[in-house]
Amino acid sequence: MAEDDITLGVLLVNLGTPEAPTPRAVRRYLGEMLSDPRVVELPRLLWWPILHGFILRLRPRRSAPAYRSIWTDEGSPLLVVTKRQAIALEASLRSALGTGVMVSAGMRYGDPSIKAALDRLRAHGIRRLLVLPLYPQYSSVTTGSAFDAVAAVLKTWRSLPELRVIAGYHGHEDYITALADSIALAWRCRDPGRKLLFSFHGLPQDYHRSGDPYYFQCLETARLVAARLGLDYDRWLAAFQSRFGPREWLRPYTDHTLVEWARQGFDNVDVVCPGFAAECLETLEEIDLRYRKAYLDAGGRQLHYIPALNDGAGHITMLTRLVQTHIQGWPEQRRS
Repeated sequence: MAEDDITLGVLLVNLGTPEAPTPRAVRRYLGEMLSDPRVVELPRLLWWPILHGFILRLRPRRSAPAYRSIWTDEGSPLLVVTKRQAIALEASLRSALGTGVMVSAGMRYGDPSIKAALDRLRAHGIRRLLVLPLYPQYSSVTTGSAFDAVAAVLKTWRSLPELRVIAGYHGHEDYITALADSIALAWRCRDPGRKLLFSFHGLPQDYHRSGDPYYFQCLETARLVAARLGLDYDRWLAAFQSRFGPREWLRPYTDHTLVEWARQGFDNVDVVCPGFAAECLETLEEIDLRYRKAYLDAGGRQLHYIPALNDGAGHITMLTRLVQTHIQGWPEQRRS
């Protein structure tokens, strides 16, 4: 097979990020995300005046400083890490399967877009496409929305590739192992905290009541990792962060839990965010800065944030095996 004979394309999808930590860039990013009917399910006639009349006028100015607090010389941490993941995963897959595979990273909102990532794969003549959203726990808001974006692009193609979508991997053995290993590594460098909090991105309660499986998959991930670590039930808890607006969201809330733990005398805790495959605003600013301050102000002494899996070797190995599992029956897998 020739070096440039690319038959299998893997589309790596993450949420996205503003292109700069400025109110203007944040406004564009939020405008795209909050216009997605998967994210906000209100009727457009009701939601549009709220979005354009209030949220996009006020929130970007508040959010831009938060983005600036985590921005690096290379840019947005989420984008930088996702690009590194794509490069590392492609190298790992080529080693396992041969040269006929390409990994292309696309963001659901912002750049590089899913369309740009798919166009790159089409330019190399892929005949099979595996979509890998970097959301371990399925939600219609994340994985479902990513599928919508992929379908919107593919419906414009004259010739379609064979298509498979990984809908989630919340209980995948290699994912659980990678998470448990990352926590165990942190604990080998220092003593474990008295409590371990698994913090997942929040979701409105009405989405959960409508049948979204996200809540139960988050609990299952936390339970499996805690079991792998041999933790007693009173040593850990799953909670939910990043809520906004007046609606009720999944409980317990991460910030409330941390403050309550501090007041109860649990003065040394660990927080890990299993739903985030790469460092981002929610991990670096919300957890490691803002929620840390709330915990310390309430009387806590030490909060240790355990980093996301990012482009670490364990994560890339896990993603490689996940891809291999989902291309069973395709010629690329038979060549490995």
